[in-house]
Amino acid sequence: MCAEPLADAHDHVVNIEVRSLMCTCRGCWMLFTEPGAGGNRYRAVPDRYARLADFALAPAAWDSFQIPVSVAFFFRNSVSGEVAAFYPSPAGATESLLPLDAWGDLVDANPELAGLTADVEALLLRIDRDGTSAFIVPIDACYELVGQMRRLWRGFDGGREAKDALVGFFDKIAAKSR
Repeated sequence: MCAEPLADAHDHVVNIEVRSLMCTCRGCWMLFTEPGAGGNRYRAVPDRYARLADFALAPAAWDSFQIPVSVAFFFRNSVSGEVAAFYPSPAGATESLLPLDAWGDLVDANPELAGLTADVEALLLRIDRDGTSAFIVPIDACYELVGQMRRLWRGFDGGREAKDALVGFFDKIAAKSR
């Protein structure tokens, strides 16, 4: 935004109108931390990581989302007023274009989801043989995962390197979570 050189570790803001992330210095990031700042065009991505240890998700509820993979993230899009669901794929972030009627039921079962900050925080889920891992994370973490999967994916099922990266990513998210 201001053209100040950025360190490897830096902040992000979301351009809400075009749904894109922008790298920023700390000063520019701070300009968009308050609701309504910048005419509601930009919103600072927060740094909250929270593990939802008591997350309730019945298999039938997951099936109702009709997401064909075991990892997905959900966020409220303030422009459309809808909840968007995405999952990582070899092509990048793939949006679920299927109806998300089950979102209301999921929020009823997990009231902490009602507090997600639109556009910049997401529910990140991973379903595996050990159960469901659920986290509230900054939206840029979700796109970091998408980038890793896109870069590492090999063959039909992703390959060993992508699978190992997925495990490592969720370990890192768990370590950052409260």
